[in-house]
Amino acid sequence: MRSSSDLGNRAIWRVLVAVATAFVAALVLYRYGEALLTNRSSQQPLAVVSALQNTAVGSPDGFSFSFLDRPQALPDIWFNDSEGRSLSLRDFRGRPVLLNIWATWCVPCRREMPALDRLQAKLGASELLVLPLSIDRQGAAVVKKFYEELDLSSLGIYIDQSSKAPSELRIVGLPTTLIIGRDGREIGSKIGPAEWDGHEVVTLIRAHLGLPLSGQEADR
Repeated sequence: MRSSSDLGNRAIWRVLVAVATAFVAALVLYRYGEALLTNRSSQQPLAVVSALQNTAVGSPDGFSFSFLDRPQALPDIWFNDSEGRSLSLRDFRGRPVLLNIWATWCVPCRREMPALDRLQAKLGASELLVLPLSIDRQGAAVVKKFYEELDLSSLGIYIDQSSKAPSELRIVGLPTTLIIGRDGREIGSKIGPAEWDGHEVVTLIRAHLGLPLSGQEADR
């Protein structure tokens, strides 16, 4: 017959084994999770870029636009206009395009949309088309309401209700803007908001697209 001390020792031993097993299991799970997160670091979910990023947008240095050494081909993404008509980037070949990927729920996007509206009014769609492509899944209605709230009158409405454009264009943050040449190839890109109608920014865009400077810009 086992003594009470033997039974007590065995009970204590079982408790210690259970605690040790739980600790090892927790450690394994932690390491597995850490590795999983590391492996996914190259596939980050779409992020909203801080509205405080690149605050010195009045100068080319603060503008932080990344221009490519050579123009790069883009996938022919599809989307709809405000009337529900199906369009693709190919439909805009022949004129420069400033493609802005945004959403109504993106605070930095809200900050820069008025500047994009002023840029479109300043240059005119025949010279440079500002193409704000919303990825709102609610469709045109929510975008129209957004335009009304901010009194945006120069920009067209374009919606990618499938929200596939960011992955097809390998975009990781909102807003992201691409400058596209007349041949449909990307010239450069910028992640984050900007004062798009600022003098230095407009001059920089004109220079890289080969657009003539206005008289006022040429005199500065």
